[in-house]
Amino acid sequence: MLGQALDEGRIVLLEGGQATMLDVDHGTYPFVTSSNPVAGGVCTGAGIGPKRIDRIIGVIKAYTTRVGSGPFPTELFDEDGARLWEIGGEVGVSTGRDRRCGWYDAVVARYASRVNGLTEFFLTKLDVLSEWQRIPVCVAYEVDGERIEEMPMTQTEFHHAKPVYEFLDGWGEDISGCRSFADLPKNAQAYVRALEEMSSTPFWAVGVGPGREQTVVVS
Repeated sequence: MLGQALDEGRIVLLEGGQATMLDVDHGTYPFVTSSNPVAGGVCTGAGIGPKRIDRIIGVIKAYTTRVGSGPFPTELFDEDGARLWEIGGEVGVSTGRDRRCGWYDAVVARYASRVNGLTEFFLTKLDVLSEWQRIPVCVAYEVDGERIEEMPMTQTEFHHAKPVYEFLDGWGEDISGCRSFADLPKNAQAYVRALEEMSSTPFWAVGVGPGREQTVVVS
């Protein structure tokens, strides 16, 4: 059915569940799911050959969350983490479990882009960060006193990785009503552009609220 639809020139959209870092082969084993949520899983799961996939969009939050156990270098255990959890409504929809919260991790973003072959990112929940005057972003890790800018080769190194932060200026105003990239405050635009460069992947759009219409296309 899917092959016939593609043969007819129709658009076929497939959505992967879970997340890259929960992939059984490329995630933080053993804290993973039992399947391949990375884009390559489309081929084995849906029977579509890789040459027929022409666009791969990675969905990533403006900060980082994780459900369950496993390494999480930017995880917050302070008031900032509690505020992200509360403002972002970070409770698992299907499990009801609280999500752990931390700052944006550009190292993970670059890794996810590589293993998925992403053509672009969709950045969600930018509005959640509107209360912060200064926003840390993880640009690298420190492992055993050495700075590394790519995913560590072993789970032990990843578990012991300490985030290296750069601080970006916040915008301090409600952006939920913005409908174009130009409508965003200058500092919000700068935050998106900085994350785009750090993540080594173009940003296609930004979410400024939970509504379908609260999507800002990055131009």
